[in-house]
Amino acid sequence: MYIKRNLESTILKYLDAREIIAVTGTRQTGKTTMINHLIKNLSNAVSVSFDDQNILRMFESQTDDFINIYIKGNKYLFIDEFQYARNGGKILKYIFDSQKIKIIISGSSAIDLSVRAVKYLVGRVLIFNLYPFDFQEFLLAKDKNYLKIYKKNRKLVKQFKGVQINIGEQAHKKLLYYYEEYLLFGGYPRVVLEDSREAKKELLRNIYNTYFLREVRDILGLIDDYKLNNLTKALALQIGNLLDYQELCQVSGYSYPSLKKYLNFLEKTYICSFLRPYFKNKRTEIVKNPKVYFLDTGLRNFIVDDFRKLDTRTDKGLLLENGLAQQFIKSDYKFNFWRDKKKNEIDFIIFLGNGKIIAIESKAYLKNEKFSSIKFFKKKYQNIDVYLSYQDISKKIIDCRKIYPVYFY
Repeated sequence: MYIKRNLESTILKYLDAREIIAVTGTRQTGKTTMINHLIKNLSNAVSVSFDDQNILRMFESQTDDFINIYIKGNKYLFIDEFQYARNGGKILKYIFDSQKIKIIISGSSAIDLSVRAVKYLVGRVLIFNLYPFDFQEFLLAKDKNYLKIYKKNRKLVKQFKGVQINIGEQAHKKLLYYYEEYLLFGGYPRVVLEDSREAKKELLRNIYNTYFLREVRDILGLIDDYKLNNLTKALALQIGNLLDYQELCQVSGYSYPSLKKYLNFLEKTYICSFLRPYFKNKRTEIVKNPKVYFLDTGLRNFIVDDFRKLDTRTDKGLLLENGLAQQFIKSDYKFNFWRDKKKNEIDFIIFLGNGKIIAIESKAYLKNEKFSSIKFFKKKYQNIDVYLSYQDISKKIIDCRKIYPVYFY
């Protein structure tokens, strides 16, 4: 079963452009499947993988033979697992400058493509990230009828103009049911398409173990990776919280310089994202320490070994917050968080372009909530509208403007 990815339409726009297209993302997000699906309907298109050692050796040491076999007479060339080519950037630059062919490459991390290709291809390459499914793609795989309701209302919400949405309680409950599954098991395509909870867990185990076997050992050369494993678990237990570098050093066993190196590695290989603070006054607002979120909550839940339903979890609010963060990342929003030194905090500050900025606060429920942080924020930033996301099923709340169900963001 093939699920159309949102990124497809973007790539199609650039198929006639001269630049090389590079698609990055973690393993098993469907890069190969998506690109092969795109090019199968193109004439004069060929696909190769550098997993095949014979093709890789030809590319690296008999480049002219590679050109004669795979490029001459073709209009499109897709190279999968491009990171395995040691001098791939130099060779690809030579092919790009000497041949008339559209090239698409894929790689499993931003580090790989930066080191092996992009630095040689400045001005010649467009880079796109393919993440695990966002919630819209998840619904496309699960229930197309509810996808229609979701798309209609999300389009209104994304205008961020305080537009009232039109959704009944029954539909809201069903969408919450799907969203809970999405938060618990994440958006990796094979995991989404699997029905069994135990099979989903086993697939996530495989994804995590493959990450350590392939990414960690291939890129870092780490044979004994227990420190990185400890660091990853510590981060998974701290989603939505400010990083405490001293504590992370103690838990992982890394020195501070090594800790910074491996935090960067986890970000560049699409495991974590570190959200920076938004500030204008260094004396009264947090300006340095970031907050951590995982790009896939299913993988995060596997790491902490917790797949319980939301209403039984102590980390429910943080998991909902992480769900918003991963949606914003997959929507290519630029965003920060805000916190002052009195611990007043707003979860997300979103930059929408053209100078427009909004704030979003995540809440599991809105009943009996105190909004002192919002009041403090509005005193400082009167021109920034604050929106609320929630999991509550009250119809009264659904009808409020600027208060939307968590899944619509």
